Amino acid sequence: MKGNNFCIIAFLNFCIALLASCSDANKAYDATGTFEATEITVSAEQNGRLLSFNVQEGMEVGAYQQVGLIDTVQLALQARLLGATKESIANQRPDVQKQVASLREQLEKAEMEQRRFEALVKDGSANQKQLDDVRSQVLVLRKQLEAQLSNLGNSTRSLNSQMSATDIQRAQVLDQLSKCYIASPIQGTVLEKYTEVGEFAVVGKPLLKVADISHMYLRAYITSSQLEQVKVGQTVTVMTDYGDGKGQTYEGKVTWISSQSEFTPKTILTNDERADLVYAVKVAVENDGYIKIGMYGKLKL
Repeated sequence: MKGNNFCIIAFLNFCIALLASCSDANKAYDATGTFEATEITVSAEQNGRLLSFNVQEGMEVGAYQQVGLIDTVQLALQARLLGATKESIANQRPDVQKQVASLREQLEKAEMEQRRFEALVKDGSANQKQLDDVRSQVLVLRKQLEAQLSNLGNSTRSLNSQMSATDIQRAQVLDQLSKCYIASPIQGTVLEKYTEVGEFAVVGKPLLKVADISHMYLRAYITSSQLEQVKVGQTVTVMTDYGDGKGQTYEGKVTWISSQSEFTPKTILTNDERADLVYAVKVAVENDGYIKIGMYGKLKL
């Protein structure tokens, strides 16, 4: 009797082992994980009161679409002041040609006298001293003209430098002014809203969070024995899991494989649950609207 019981138990154990091996061979997935998206937290880049903030959680926003405005009055006034300062400096620039016109006339007359006295000395109608005096006057006028041109040039360059510095300051203010306009850096969906109209925005203060949920990623974990089956660019099957065996199937593409192993996260199940170390992979999936951030998913290689 005992021998018969032993045979029955052995047979049952064999059947259980056979069913388990068939179940592993026909397993519907090779790895599991959760879905994630590219999320960006938009923060204030200027200090000031929030004059408008047209954002609601769940709304769609376009790339660089303006969604809010921080008070711009002080910065706008600074920009106008710097513009007036530049105009004032520009009015101080000397008119070089007008300021040296008189000296040029004197030099031209002196040079004419020099040529006349050279001819008179050649004819013997004037003495050499008179010619030397005229030549000396010509040299003095030329040096005066050179000095005045140099001074006027230095003054002009100095004023031009001041104008350039003012332009740089105004460009800085205009850059700060542009940062008062709050915009989403990507096209996506507003996940969270952190502030309201009328509140005071401070540089670095989070205002909203935007995510591109049209392009999702399944972050799954595979064992070292599965590494040889996966490569970047490979097309794989991704399945969502709504619970109770419900879900949908998508085509995905492997975009990243971790180069470093890590211990199995407690919320993740792998094909070989005895493995302590796993590798993270990211699989890109086009979202049809049914995939949600944080949703559980499966991966079939």
